[in-house]
Amino acid sequence: MKKIAILGCGQLGSIVADAIASGLLPDYTLCAAMSRKLPDAEALCAKAGGAACVTLDEVLAQKPDYVVETAAVQVAKESCLPVLEAGLGFIPISIGAFADADFYAKACAAAKAHGGRIYLPHGAVGGFDVLHTVALMAKAKNQPITAEIHTHKGPASLKNTPLFTEELMTAPEKTVLAGTAAEAIQVLPTKVNVAVAAALASIGPDAMGAKITSVEGFAGDDHCITMETDGLKVTSDVYSRTAEIAGWSIVSLLQNLASPVVLF
Repeated sequence: MKKIAILGCGQLGSIVADAIASGLLPDYTLCAAMSRKLPDAEALCAKAGGAACVTLDEVLAQKPDYVVETAAVQVAKESCLPVLEAGLGFIPISIGAFADADFYAKACAAAKAHGGRIYLPHGAVGGFDVLHTVALMAKAKNQPITAEIHTHKGPASLKNTPLFTEELMTAPEKTVLAGTAAEAIQVLPTKVNVAVAAALASIGPDAMGAKITSVEGFAGDDHCITMETDGLKVTSDVYSRTAEIAGWSIVSLLQNLASPVVLF
């Protein structure tokens, strides 16, 4: 049995804990859950077991095999290096942390030096395997390659961000951001982790295009990834009304890690 620790006890962390408690992850036990609000960690552990923690040191003392982050970019940044330096597996949902090239390099170096590993779940998008394959082919053949993720969102979901204006509430459709994945995560640190994830799987956050379009009355998110090189074009389009698929992508990843047949 492998031991899981969860950092962040909200909706996404609860999905992972519930999967353990219900038997969907029979190869794992929950050894710890961390939240800055101890009652939240205690509530999650009441469902699936494990120690309720408020610090990362408390979590690591439980000797997990994998640490799952479902909290925020800042938590991912604070926890990633200590987890990897302990030789553990790190599964972050806040993949936007790795848009910082220096931090990403440090994380990769720590994983190599200490035997840890970073596992990136697909979150609310998909097709990382084919994106990586096409990028590899283009690089090997020295071919030009382009990639972009175009996200459609409802205007209300942009409230309390630099992109929101009241006119969006009545505008049928308006593109509010067009740049790179690295630029997008700077503007929206909690809303475009998928752009950074797709970029890491393909041509990098500074090269991958990112566009966000506000659509009046739209519920949820639609993420369309396109990637093209000589003789090849990939399109992946995923619509999700809620963020639940991000939590389930972690459950799927954990199942894959324990399975005798690995899907890639």
